Amino acid sequence: MRAPLRRRGGPGPGPRPARMAFGDRLRTGAGGLRARPTRVVLSALGIAIGIAAMVAVVGVSSSGRAELDERIGRLGTNLVTVSPGSDLFGGEATLPEEAQGRIGRMPEVESVSQVELLSGTNVYRSDLVPSGESGGIGAYAVDPGLLETIRAEVRLGSGLNPATRDHPSVVLGAAAAERLGIDRITPDTVVLIGDTYFSVVGVLERADLAPELDNAALIGRSVAERVFGAEGEASTVYVRVDPEKVASVRERVGRNANPERPNEVEVSRPSDALEARRAADQTLNGLLLGLGGVALLVGGVGVANTMVISVLERRGEIGLRRALGATRRDVRTQFLVEAMALSALGGLAGVLLGAAATAGYALLRGWPVALPWWAGVGAVCVTVLIGAVAGLWPALRAAAQQPTEALGSA
Repeated sequence: MRAPLRRRGGPGPGPRPARMAFGDRLRTGAGGLRARPTRVVLSALGIAIGIAAMVAVVGVSSSGRAELDERIGRLGTNLVTVSPGSDLFGGEATLPEEAQGRIGRMPEVESVSQVELLSGTNVYRSDLVPSGESGGIGAYAVDPGLLETIRAEVRLGSGLNPATRDHPSVVLGAAAAERLGIDRITPDTVVLIGDTYFSVVGVLERADLAPELDNAALIGRSVAERVFGAEGEASTVYVRVDPEKVASVRERVGRNANPERPNEVEVSRPSDALEARRAADQTLNGLLLGLGGVALLVGGVGVANTMVISVLERRGEIGLRRALGATRRDVRTQFLVEAMALSALGGLAGVLLGAAATAGYALLRGWPVALPWWAGVGAVCVTVLIGAVAGLWPALRAAAQQPTEALGSA
């Protein structure tokens, strides 16, 4: 008889532990969140607050810049103002009467208009108002083409035109109309300028490029010469130039305005103030984003704290799963997925809250709603990353537990 055959190589290897599919790991991690909804909401709230603050800052800033860009595009960056500076002794200089004509002959100039402040002429609602309560409203003699040059818009009524040029008519700036209590115009709407009543024919919108005219009463030049003795000395000359030649005009317009004393002329571009405001807004936004980052960090600490407590509370569950064949990798992945899902929920909620805050604020201010797409996508990615970092140590701690120890302490 033949001897029984022996198996070569000795006993075979033992059974390998089953590996969970990726989808099963995701469902297991999500199940841990569903089992504790209240804790999940409170933990995600910290993340949501930080993300909402950051998204709202980016959204409001972008909406404000969009509105400012639209306004700059509408008003143009090619307006230059020429005004008297100081003489050699520190006194107030004056522009010669020929300044406007000389500037207008420059080939790069598209339009030019000047205003003359009528010193000592106060504006009142009526003669019953005490003389000391003028409200600081200035009276100016202006050219008919002023509004077109500075691109100011009329909110009520009309601007000065040839029909009103020789009559005592006045156009009020936005702030001046508010101070005088004029919110509508009728044939009987008048204001007292000096000792003469003028009919109010129009009220302007706020002039972004000429804010000094917001609190002004604008009178036709011929009427100002006849009633107040205006002499034609320009307080400010507004010059609209070729957009591509603004820099060269700024360098030469002072010499053209006052060839004898060009050092006594101040030249500026009003749109520079709008550009400076945009730069200041960007600096403030950086500070606000930093505060939002701090809130986001606090939210990440809350997620880490939640996961650590969850590991301590679920030691029995961890031990049972390990005893049934779950690997350390499975346990580690489960808790890591829980932390990342918890942070992602907070991130999505924060993006929605920030977008809603941006839309509400922009619509309230009459701005276009502008929220960059990268703000929402980046916010969610950042929160997932924070969740991974915050949940890494609790996940490693859960995976390091031995089945017998975990079951024994349950």
